[in-house]
Amino acid sequence: MRVHAYAAPAAAEPLAPTVVERRAVGPNDVLIEIKYAGICHSDIHTVNGDWGPQPYPLVPGHEIVGVVAEVGPAVTRHRVGDRVGVGCMVNSCGRCANCRAGDEQYCLEGMVPTYAGTDRDGTITQGGYSTHVVVDAGFVLSVPDGLDLAAAAPLLCAGITTYSPLRHWGAGPGKKVAVVGLGGLGHMAVKIAHAMGAEVTVLSQSLKKQEDGLRLGADHYYATGDPDTFERLAGRFDLIVNTVSARIDVDAYLGLLAVDGTLVNVGAPAEPLSLNVFSLISARRSYAGSMIGGIAETQEMLDFCAEHRLGADIELISADRINEAYERVLASDVRYRFVIDTATLG
Repeated sequence: MRVHAYAAPAAAEPLAPTVVERRAVGPNDVLIEIKYAGICHSDIHTVNGDWGPQPYPLVPGHEIVGVVAEVGPAVTRHRVGDRVGVGCMVNSCGRCANCRAGDEQYCLEGMVPTYAGTDRDGTITQGGYSTHVVVDAGFVLSVPDGLDLAAAAPLLCAGITTYSPLRHWGAGPGKKVAVVGLGGLGHMAVKIAHAMGAEVTVLSQSLKKQEDGLRLGADHYYATGDPDTFERLAGRFDLIVNTVSARIDVDAYLGLLAVDGTLVNVGAPAEPLSLNVFSLISARRSYAGSMIGGIAETQEMLDFCAEHRLGADIELISADRINEAYERVLASDVRYRFVIDTATLG
């Protein structure tokens, strides 16, 4: 079926209205009428070619929520009318050790991203800036009734990207957690870490978002632009989640970790980062990375957010404001996630 969408025609060119072809619904497929699609910084990196050549024209969007419009005959988990979501991947091999362990995001054959990827049938995936999408039922999530649908869209990337490392490294009561950056990822990290029971500190360049950070659940807020911050907080944290997609002084942040502490990178800057190994061995510290979560963990995250009434702080926009939204994301002028009302696509 042909559906309305917004696509990037080439690297760094403005997105424009287009029509894309969605495959017919197969036995294991779900057709989703998309209601809302979040705008992620990864969308901008991808369409700009920051992470390498892309298969243009390209429809971005991997924070997708909507309603089931049709299911294949073999689908039993989802029914027409269900509230559902799709995150950053739409397929994986299903056979490798990682897939069998529920870590489809780390599929040894390569998971299939929701856009700009090659699906198992050889077609190029196109994302959520569109009115409909067809997805293998195994990669469709249930959105609990307790979540506002628009505010739930960013959970499919920003939510799981921060929930997964917080859960993996044991954020909870008695743990001191720092979140670097208070943007689309960072504001969800603060909310989730607070709901898990951790003592939460925001580390941001300035204090201009301090009021927001405390409102979102942070116990403390410090400006990294103040050189005294790194001396004052030395050796304090059990876990630091770095959400920024820009270069940081890795050694300076490692110095904020206690013995056996971990600095986890979830932001993905285009430039490489470096560190001095003595920043690690001086206190048995770890420097790690984390991507998204597997399907089971993503469903767990959605259920957790519904239980704790956590949604993203969003600004709802029409499709004709997508390019403006991209400029504002790059200028850090959004609190804290743009979400597209896909009813405005055509």
